[in-house]
Amino acid sequence: METVNSPGPAVPYAVPFAGPVRTARFLGRRARFLMDLEDASGRFTAHTNNTGTMLGLLRPGCEVLVSVSAAPGRKYPCTVEALRHDGFWVGVNTAAPTRVLRAAWERGLLPGGEGYDRMRTEPAFEGGRLDALFTGPAGELYVETKNVTLVEEDTAQFPDAPTERGRKHLGELARLARMGGGVRAALFLAVQRPDGACFGPAWAVDPQYGEDLLAAMEAGVEVWPLVVDVSPDGLRLGRMLPLAACLGK
Repeated sequence: METVNSPGPAVPYAVPFAGPVRTARFLGRRARFLMDLEDASGRFTAHTNNTGTMLGLLRPGCEVLVSVSAAPGRKYPCTVEALRHDGFWVGVNTAAPTRVLRAAWERGLLPGGEGYDRMRTEPAFEGGRLDALFTGPAGELYVETKNVTLVEEDTAQFPDAPTERGRKHLGELARLARMGGGVRAALFLAVQRPDGACFGPAWAVDPQYGEDLLAAMEAGVEVWPLVVDVSPDGLRLGRMLPLAACLGK
């Protein structure tokens, strides 16, 4: 899908959930895409699109925020949006980062994003698809989005599980960045929790991803870790986290 942009003011912007929200308690996870929950109305099952480990977040009895779809025919109308952790919400919906990216672009919050007036989602490359392509007078800007839910020692980290797919995306971004001639490539990280002071790869989880991220940055790939504040009202754009002090092993 392609969107034409008329940039607005660079101010925080709330990204609404796809439907009304409700809260419940976490009982357990089964299969890759299902969570068993409970609220005052009883037990029910919700869909989750997050296939990562959600390391440190899935605690029995923790509060869960779900959005409720009105689409007919859905077996599980509730989608898991966030988990309550240490007094704040952590967004776990992996579809959210692309919506957050769009909102940041529309509000003029992306580094160097003012030279692009169109956004197209899921541009193809030989080995798959990236998440977004921006075009305009400045040229082409390819962006892959990731959701960050892990913070260790004040550092927001990605990934929370080994990711061959994520390494493939880094390789494609590096290839594009080396092209030059008005082509840029960036990794957009939606850090959906407030307690990270900086961003770095999760070396203890996937050291090869860390090596590939450093190589991609050396090739010219830009890294944008944007804090996203999560509440039952939606997602609100926060600050960009620094990188330099946190990229070492």
